[in-house]
Amino acid sequence: MNLCLRSLALVAILLFASQPTVGAQEYKDKTLTIIVGYSPGGSFDLYARVLARYIGRYLPGDPTRIVENMTGAGGMIAANHLFNRVKPDGLTIGAWASPLVLQHIMGNDAAQFDGRKFGYLGIPSEYDTVCTFNQQSGITKMSDWVNAKRPQKISTIGPGTSTSDIPKLLKVALNLPMDVIDGYKGGADARLAVESGEVDGYCGSWGTVETVWRGAYESKKIVPVLQATLKPNPKYKQVPVAMSFAKTEEARELLKIADDVHGAQFPFSVPPGMAKERLELLQRAFTQSFKDPDLIAEAKRSQLDIGPVDGPSIAKTLSGLYDLKPATVARLKDILLPKKK
Repeated sequence: MNLCLRSLALVAILLFASQPTVGAQEYKDKTLTIIVGYSPGGSFDLYARVLARYIGRYLPGDPTRIVENMTGAGGMIAANHLFNRVKPDGLTIGAWASPLVLQHIMGNDAAQFDGRKFGYLGIPSEYDTVCTFNQQSGITKMSDWVNAKRPQKISTIGPGTSTSDIPKLLKVALNLPMDVIDGYKGGADARLAVESGEVDGYCGSWGTVETVWRGAYESKKIVPVLQATLKPNPKYKQVPVAMSFAKTEEARELLKIADDVHGAQFPFSVPPGMAKERLELLQRAFTQSFKDPDLIAEAKRSQLDIGPVDGPSIAKTLSGLYDLKPATVARLKDILLPKKK
C-alpha cells in the first residue's frame, strides 16, 4: 500500500473511531417501565420483575427500571394501553397474554389493537398448561373429572388468557363437566380461590406449580390431573395429556390450536411504529437478559423456567393466527368469544 493510500485508510479509521456509538447513552438517566396486565405474584409478574433486574445491563446507559401492574379484562386493558396510548420511544414494555390476539381475530370489540403491529421482544419460556384440583373437589385423576356428578368450577383470569381459553377448549374437545369462572385479576387471585375452596380447580403453567404454588403441590393440597399440551412435560410424564382423550378430528384440531397459541403465552412487546434499530436493540437486550448467567442462577433458585424464544419468531407465530380458516375462526368464536349480555 503506498503512502497516500495508507494515509487515507488511517484517516478513515480515525474518523470512524471518533464517531460516538449510535445510542451509546440514550437510556442514561431515563426510566424503563414494564407494564404487566395482571396482579402481582403471577407468572407474568415474576418474569417481568426478573427481567427488570437484568435488562439494564444490556441497554446503553443502564436506565432505571420499574414494574407496574395494570390489571383488568384479562390483560386487555394493558394491551390496549400499550397499543393506543404509549409512545414507541423504547421506554415502555408491555406484558400481556398472547391469546388476546385471538380475541381480536374473532372480532371482540374490546380488543382495540392489531396483533400484527406490536413489536415483539420474545418470551422467557414456552408455556405448558396443567389443570390442577383441590382436595375438596375429590378430583385426583382424569376419570374422576370425566365422571364428576357436577360441573367443576375452574377459576380464570378472563378471555384471552390461557387460564380461560384452554379450559373452554378442553370442555368442548373432551366433553368435560366444567364451569369456567372468569374475572380474577391475576393468577395469584385465581389460585387463592382454589385453595380456599371457592372453586375446584385452575389451569395454569407447570412453572407456576413449581414456584409460587410449590407448597400446595408438595403438600397435596392441589393435584395435577391433565396436561393441555400435545406432549407431556418430561418431568411429569405420569400426568396424562389431553390429546390422548381426543376422539374426533375437531377435538384434535382444537387441542392443537390450544398448544400452538398458548405455548407463546408470555410475550413481552412494545407499541407499534417503533424505529427498527430501537426495536432490535430491545430484542437483543431481552434475549441477552434471559441468557445472563446471574439471571439463570436466580431463576433456578426460584424454580422459574427459562428458555427464551426470540421476538421475530413470536411475531411470526402470532401473525400466523390471522391466516386461520374462516370456519376455524367461527368455531373458536363460538367457544372463546365472550357472549354479549
